Amino acid sequence: MDEKTEELRDLFVDATGSETVTERQAESPGSLVDRDDGAAADRVAALVATMRERYGFDAGIDGGVDAAGLDDADYERVVAGFFEGEGDAAIADALGGSGSAVDARTVRDARFDLHLVADADRDAPFEYAALKRLLAADRSVEAVAAELDADVETVREFVPAARADLASTRVNDRFRDEFRTLLTDADIEDAHAATARDDGLREATEDIETDVSL
Repeated sequence: MDEKTEELRDLFVDATGSETVTERQAESPGSLVDRDDGAAADRVAALVATMRERYGFDAGIDGGVDAAGLDDADYERVVAGFFEGEGDAAIADALGGSGSAVDARTVRDARFDLHLVADADRDAPFEYAALKRLLAADRSVEAVAAELDADVETVREFVPAARADLASTRVNDRFRDEFRTLLTDADIEDAHAATARDDGLREATEDIETDVSL
């Protein structure tokens, strides 16, 4: 790499701030090294309590326990399991360890209460975005099915996920995003992605031959 190209590369690095990205990555508050697990657990508990008070949760409230027998601690376990990559059945087994009868369907409903919708929940045999649009317009399930040219029961199966996504969108995904930040290395992953982009661009400039006078 000649002197002119090296100077251009250095100017590019200064302009993109890649050094700053790397520094932020090392000091990210979302890192496993710096995370305060106790504080994160307390914040998750506070968010679950806030959501129960705000939304009531679909099963209703009875002294802090819904009709399916799930209390706030159970909902916190659902959040943790979701971000650990556990399936609904595995989470149900963990919750059922105390002797309560919890099935995968109950866990799925709890996830939706918490705005935690997985990609698989959206894998509909029709346009999922259209389902959300029609539900947002307050169309009945029967009318939605007719519009989508789909079976009513099939549409009904995807309605809870779509309603959870709509509820999350109305609050700018606030709860889902904060859960993700608390329980994953989201900040590190974003920093890695940004750094990778910067590195790729920087490497590209190393092969540039230019006559620009610096």
